Amino acid sequence: MNAIIQTKGLMKNYGNNQVLKNIDLTVMAGEFTAIMGPSGSGKSTLMNVLSTIDRFSGGEVWLDNQSLLQLNRNALRKFRQERMGFIFQDYNLLDALTVKENILLPLSLRRYAAGEMERRLKRIAEALSIEPILHQYPSEISGGQKQRAASARALITEPAVVFADEPTGALDSRSATQLLEQLSDLNRSFGTTILMVTHDPYAASFCRRVIFLRDGGIVNELFAGDKGQQAFYDRILDSQSLLGGHRR
Repeated sequence: MNAIIQTKGLMKNYGNNQVLKNIDLTVMAGEFTAIMGPSGSGKSTLMNVLSTIDRFSGGEVWLDNQSLLQLNRNALRKFRQERMGFIFQDYNLLDALTVKENILLPLSLRRYAAGEMERRLKRIAEALSIEPILHQYPSEISGGQKQRAASARALITEPAVVFADEPTGALDSRSATQLLEQLSDLNRSFGTTILMVTHDPYAASFCRRVIFLRDGGIVNELFAGDKGQQAFYDRILDSQSLLGGHRR
């Protein structure tokens, strides 16, 4: 397996405030990894830096074997469009477009052939169980369906890595579980690399690996192993408790 994300001595400062401190991190192709930590730990900043939304202050970052230090602004934008997918808490669907049109938008902007767009749409719509809503508008579907549509839009470009920022934060428990199960299936079936920021140990338990941040640094990591999701969930809760979090 190749490393999709790699950092060495990564630092991020906002004025005199050091938010990320000498982070060494490797994410291999095909991993489903969660980043957890209390408010102010740096997890969202780390996500923004790795996804090229924000610049870093020191160290080095490689994405898909490409050093970000070697890319100018235009090259970064192209890299982000072609090699990354994004799933946000608030969906970011366009109300004037149908679900199908929203999902196909990244491919339409890059002038993909109609046949290739339909092939990819069929594959991802089946995987996320959204075929019945493709011709509806965002205002006509539930929050869970909106998030699955947003996930399909992120995945249809077949990116090297998908960044998911609190993707279940606005969902009820049933919709959240359905989305997490489907993302986990996509990870296993298609080998999609997913890096997810979450505060929720239940959401993190669907991942294969959890990285814990505190005060801008990595302080622990857990691997799911083969003992099942419930056992991994319990271990995540225990780690949160040891790090000053709160076991529930």
